[in-house]
Amino acid sequence: MPANLTPQYKEAEQRFRHATSHDEKLETLREMLALLPKHKGTEKIQADLRHRIAKLEEEGEHARRAGPQRFDPGHVRREGAGQWVLIGPPNAGKSALVRALTHARPEVAAYPFTTRVPLPGMMPFEDVQVQLVDTPAVAPHHTEPYLANLVHSADGVLLVLDVTSDDLEESARELVSVLERGRVWPEDRLLPPDAPTFLQVKPVLAVGNKCDLDPDGTFAALARDSIAPGLAFHSVSAEHGAGLEDLRPVLFRRLGRIRIYAKEPGRKPDLEKPFVLKHGATVQALALAVHKELAERVKYARIWGAARFDGQQVDREHVLSDRDVVELHA
Repeated sequence: MPANLTPQYKEAEQRFRHATSHDEKLETLREMLALLPKHKGTEKIQADLRHRIAKLEEEGEHARRAGPQRFDPGHVRREGAGQWVLIGPPNAGKSALVRALTHARPEVAAYPFTTRVPLPGMMPFEDVQVQLVDTPAVAPHHTEPYLANLVHSADGVLLVLDVTSDDLEESARELVSVLERGRVWPEDRLLPPDAPTFLQVKPVLAVGNKCDLDPDGTFAALARDSIAPGLAFHSVSAEHGAGLEDLRPVLFRRLGRIRIYAKEPGRKPDLEKPFVLKHGATVQALALAVHKELAERVKYARIWGAARFDGQQVDREHVLSDRDVVELHA
């Protein structure tokens, strides 16, 4: 009997092949099991997935029992709706940008290389939070070797430039070099037909900081021209707040996430703490996020939001939309 694997399953399988961290592999395997059609033709695949999940869970438990591990500066635990890593030359204003958008308080100073280790902060946007990670400066002959791993594992990368700088082109080349070492390809650029399979295609945005010193936009235009073609460019002022409120929704939308509000039968939905899922997620993916056992038992759902009518009944392969209210039935 053919397996009849869904496009959502194949997409999750592709993400598993590119996963680099233990938690990412485990999360993706669980998603694959939830998305896998359950019939005789997939019994061997189900057994294999459960075996691999159990093995990774056991490895994770052994690691926790082993106690604190050696600090790895190339890994920042992902939190919130997604993770953006900021990279930029000395004094471009990365720390000031993180400080202005989040509740974090990284050290901000006028001298270069103030930031010495990755520093995460959480940016509030409507009813979710997005993680921003400040990093040490990128400069010729002075770039932390772990930055390549950091951008490789992030959900998105922000290239931060000082629009008033005299060496914009050199700074931009250094940032692109970090992307290349991290095997990152901007999703806005057409992927070459001979691109290697290990490339991580993800959102990469350019931010031109200190636009308050550039009233006519001349410097911003030069900064835009200095970066790789095809990248979205946003002018901001971390110090004065210009452009920051426009940047917040962009940082959420470009992550490719949707917010789903779960509802129990006969009760009102919790509209304050949505489940954050990847764009294209199905009812069954939501059930997995609620509880892995529920994902195997869910039969259908009722949808309020993007459905044709309130309370519409849909099957577990139904693709959800941002801000849907979903009532699961097992």
